[in-house]
Amino acid sequence: MHNDQTGADLDLWDQVTTGYYADRTGITPATGFLERTEAARTETTPGTTPRVDLYVDPVCPYTWVVSCWLREVAQRRTVGLRYHVMSLLMLNEHRAVDETYRAKLDEMTGPSRVATAVVAHHGPEAFQAWHREFGARIFDHWRYPSPAEYRTASAEALVAAGLPAALADAADSEAYDAALRRSHDEGTRPVGIDGGTPVLHLDGAAFFGPVLNAVPRGDDAVRLFDGIRLLTGCRDFFELKRTRTTPPDVRYRPTNGAARS
Repeated sequence: MHNDQTGADLDLWDQVTTGYYADRTGITPATGFLERTEAARTETTPGTTPRVDLYVDPVCPYTWVVSCWLREVAQRRTVGLRYHVMSLLMLNEHRAVDETYRAKLDEMTGPSRVATAVVAHHGPEAFQAWHREFGARIFDHWRYPSPAEYRTASAEALVAAGLPAALADAADSEAYDAALRRSHDEGTRPVGIDGGTPVLHLDGAAFFGPVLNAVPRGDDAVRLFDGIRLLTGCRDFFELKRTRTTPPDVRYRPTNGAARS
């Protein structure tokens, strides 16, 4: 049943959550932010073919793991998968974060700009191909690559994906920042103020996650997908969470499952 509380209940909830986010993230949300978040969400009826929109900052290891998981699923199920770009820098621009991490975010913005340039000139399918090649070069193990490694991986991935090498210059340009902002906002607004990466829209339901510490393979990948689709189909489901205890295992070699519906 849909939660249809109104009036004083919602006013109190708005006050409580505004204070919570201000204390927890350093962001003081504008009045009415919850209503705007709710308005950004869409209600859809799941079709025969699941519709999956994955929002990617290419430097995020957890998004890489999710993208590899979805590759496993797509080998065994027909899935309508589209890639979009988001930005860790934009996600954290108003948050109270450690200055060391903020400096790293400034260093890591190049790949999201290159990805946006790829989408602008060649479309989301080209971005998906580029992301596979980029991730294969960066995510050999969990680490913080240098700006030079990101630049090299971006350029090599363009060549490997059959895209113009000149797009690598977007890493140092603000020319695509407005388009990156639009894509980022499209992905994150329906999730809300305390989201992270990865962001997934599944059959129109937007959420932060799933956060996976390694790539599920084969039938395990499909079972997880079916379970998440079941949960996100419930309008009043919001959160499952537990503390991560190890770094992500980002290494991935595709299995050879045959795609089928």
